[in-house]
Amino acid sequence: MLDFEPQYSTPRIETIGRFIDKHYGLAGPVDCRLLNRGLNDTYLVIDGSGERYVFRLSHRRSRGPADVKTETAFITHLWQAGVPVAAPMPTRDGAFFLQAQTPEGPREGVLFREISGREPDATDAGDARANGRTLALMHDAAQTFSSEGAAYRLDLEHLLHRPCAQIRDSRVVEDADILGELESIAARTAKAIETCENLSWIHCHGDCHGFNARIDDAGQAVFFDFDDGGPGYLAYDLSVFLWAKVSFGRALTPMWTAFIDGYRDIRPIAPQDFEAAIRFVIVRHFWLMGEYASRANEWGSNAVGWIERQAAFLRTWEADRFADRLF
Repeated sequence: MLDFEPQYSTPRIETIGRFIDKHYGLAGPVDCRLLNRGLNDTYLVIDGSGERYVFRLSHRRSRGPADVKTETAFITHLWQAGVPVAAPMPTRDGAFFLQAQTPEGPREGVLFREISGREPDATDAGDARANGRTLALMHDAAQTFSSEGAAYRLDLEHLLHRPCAQIRDSRVVEDADILGELESIAARTAKAIETCENLSWIHCHGDCHGFNARIDDAGQAVFFDFDDGGPGYLAYDLSVFLWAKVSFGRALTPMWTAFIDGYRDIRPIAPQDFEAAIRFVIVRHFWLMGEYASRANEWGSNAVGWIERQAAFLRTWEADRFADRLF
């Protein structure tokens, strides 16, 4: 009997290899290497013939378990529609996801074929345009995908209200005035979005910030990392790229223009969705802060202390973009 229960364990590499050997029909033996430990654990997997894969072991986050059933069904739908994505690999039994038992409880595993190509360049307009085109192709294909049964909806409760509660409950923001300002900005943002009419709803990638892709030899952006996706606001799915270009002191708005141009090469954007995307930048920032705040007991309060300094960015974005339209 352990004196302390683990909150988050890191499996030994050899056990990952044995798990993959057991459940997947790869040429053996497989070589595994830990790539990243964070919101999820990801491993590079090279089989006996040199084929390369990525195995993702999901973390049980504050939202609950990973919705790998919907995620893998959506990616398979996109793959079959010709959208450039990293497709999940079937197990020996034909399933696209598994559940593994760990000391802290069950965690979901998915094996993907590794994408060839290079990492996108944050300052390259061509790469931004490629990301926009693939997101548009994805949204086109999503129109024939049923999100019925999805565990999560990317609505304001999921993206804004729940993260705000996580920030407050984690106590990582100790200054009551700053916490009050954050909550006021969130309330104004929610009210503004709720007054928007006819916002489009689509199955979203959820994390299209420009780096969950590889640029292949044809210049296409091949997407991966769909685990924050689900049915939600199209404006939010657009906003994530803009947020990545303006948050944390970045000033790369020309990349946003290129991204939107690429998207519009494939499909139009309704004026109300484009306008709302600017507002959803604030929502995205709250979502990220909430994700980090929810991990304070795992990563430590020092690792998430940056949250308290984010009121200035949100205040400035709100004032610069919406000063004449605040509620």
